[in-house]
Amino acid sequence: MKSNLLAMVAAVLVAAPSHAETTLTVRADAPGARINPAMWGIFFEDINFGADGGLYAELVKNRGFEFPEPMMGWSKLSPSKARGQLSIRDEQPFNARNPHYLRIESEGGDLFGVANEGFRGMGVKKGEAYDFSAQIRKVAGTPAMRIELYSADGTLLDTQPLGDFTNDWQQRAVVLHPRETDAHAKLYVLLDGKGAVDIDFISLFPENTWKHRPGGLRADMVQALADMHPGFLRFPGGCIVEGSVLDRRYQWKKTLGPVAERQLLINRWNYEFLHRPTPDYFQSFGLGFYEFFQLCEDIGARPLPILNCGMACQFNSGELCPLDQLDSFVQDALDLIEFANGPVTSEWGGRRAALGHPEPFNLTMMGVGNEQWGPHYFERFSKFAAAIKSKYPEIQLVAAAGPEPADDRFKQAWATLPGMHADIMDEHCYAKPEWFFDNTHRYDHYDRSGPKVFMGEYAAQSVAIVSTKNRNNLQCALAEAAYMTGLERNADVVRMASYAPLFASTEAWQWTPDLIWVDPLHVTLTPNYYVQQMFCLNRGDEVLPVEGGTADRSLFVSAVKDDGTGEIIIKAVNSGEVPLEVQLQVAGVSLKNGHVRSTVLAGMPQSENSPGEPTQIKPVETGVPLAGGSLTQHFEPHSFTVLRIQPD
Repeated sequence: MKSNLLAMVAAVLVAAPSHAETTLTVRADAPGARINPAMWGIFFEDINFGADGGLYAELVKNRGFEFPEPMMGWSKLSPSKARGQLSIRDEQPFNARNPHYLRIESEGGDLFGVANEGFRGMGVKKGEAYDFSAQIRKVAGTPAMRIELYSADGTLLDTQPLGDFTNDWQQRAVVLHPRETDAHAKLYVLLDGKGAVDIDFISLFPENTWKHRPGGLRADMVQALADMHPGFLRFPGGCIVEGSVLDRRYQWKKTLGPVAERQLLINRWNYEFLHRPTPDYFQSFGLGFYEFFQLCEDIGARPLPILNCGMACQFNSGELCPLDQLDSFVQDALDLIEFANGPVTSEWGGRRAALGHPEPFNLTMMGVGNEQWGPHYFERFSKFAAAIKSKYPEIQLVAAAGPEPADDRFKQAWATLPGMHADIMDEHCYAKPEWFFDNTHRYDHYDRSGPKVFMGEYAAQSVAIVSTKNRNNLQCALAEAAYMTGLERNADVVRMASYAPLFASTEAWQWTPDLIWVDPLHVTLTPNYYVQQMFCLNRGDEVLPVEGGTADRSLFVSAVKDDGTGEIIIKAVNSGEVPLEVQLQVAGVSLKNGHVRSTVLAGMPQSENSPGEPTQIKPVETGVPLAGGSLTQHFEPHSFTVLRIQPD
């Protein structure tokens, strides 16, 4: 492979004792590679209850009674004086695609009905409004209903009446205002009086969704994404793209249109881990491809959809679609490009417009397969690439480089896919922090003329991959930051990178570590999140070489220039036990009357944030004027520092 001259610059520098001084020179007079404006992004997968029970703000679990156990999430409410029956039916349903509904029959005497537990509880806040809706039809008698919210300790939070039901399906709605905040509230649906009703698609949404869209996304979770200012959003996964078998793969076309018509699918994380079973984990697709594109637009991120390539997950069945039956999979990819970019006069562009977005979503890239490897993948990728490049040559194709960063599967992918129109290779790595510290030079000698790199999934594992003991501690975050300085220095090869997974429920997770932890009421940002955010907010436009330093492996540095502001941005990780005094010089600009702003993330290596202590590790910003032509910078032990230097 060709050597990159910029890669010869020392990015890993050794820390001298704290009383000694290291000198670094940033070569603003010798700029290097241009940096992709979408360099740092986010990776979403519906794992750890990331969508249903997470980003998708619906509070009712199994709202349409379509789970294999149709009453999962629901419990019978039958006080001592009440008499009645519950039954699941499918005759003359509200929607034929989701035919099951609940019949509630009451003999009178007391309130009788059901309660929904939500996704490990319903988080409701005092003073806010929650929209209840359901499809209801009268079967017998003239019963009324009470729609109620109860706290975990049994306190009635609000109650609203419903009545005057018709013999036909009709959507009915009330608004609930809880009197208290509760993380584990329950929704009660009670029949009041003798009679029977059919009820389906029972829903409860906060009115305070993102951008106040009815039936939308959880506002605080999206805000955390928007605050990162990510360059791209990869969706919808991950292993759920593949499915454990092909019938359980993600099919984007089934996620469009009215939510009541979107068909339920079991989530492969429902049964993946024996040690973390989640039998109530299903995909309702309320968060579908239209909503993903809309989210990208909302937070200013470029869309990167990943599509199934005709292969189920190779860690599961590895089921293959025969090559002579692959056309429908390929057509799905072509139709998706038309859905995202096509004119309203086209079939799929028209579908986009009908959903409320006549303007294109400006899709520029697409992933074919998630984490595949081997000859079967190469055969299928080549068919996708031929069809897509023939019709849409401007679309960049992301190809999978396997699940490991250096094994035989990885090497075979790099030897094969560059000749098949792979524009970007998607590399993955989950490893101990030491791997990330040791691999900051990984891309220094990559071929500059070959496909670019997308470091699509990575996260430092404090214990081991899939260990339930992994922690989102500062040590792991610093290892990732050090590694990212190497990605940044090689921005001519590494065009994109994203941490994974993104979200995790504190009460229903399958995998750890994760970037953002949530419970029904709170969002907890990890040290790893702040590292990603600091890189996103300080991306810069071109790489600047850094010279100097010694040979101790505790200081990791990269530098860039922001064309818009003229600022020199230096990122530095001190992973050592002692502080460092570093003399910083910037060649090619004057610092005599400049200004420097620093952002520092520091603490004890094992420190982490939690719902109880959400800001134990958080960036601290300061600003000072410069005096003279250089800057002496104090780097705290176990710290990640971003310096924005404004020259004269």
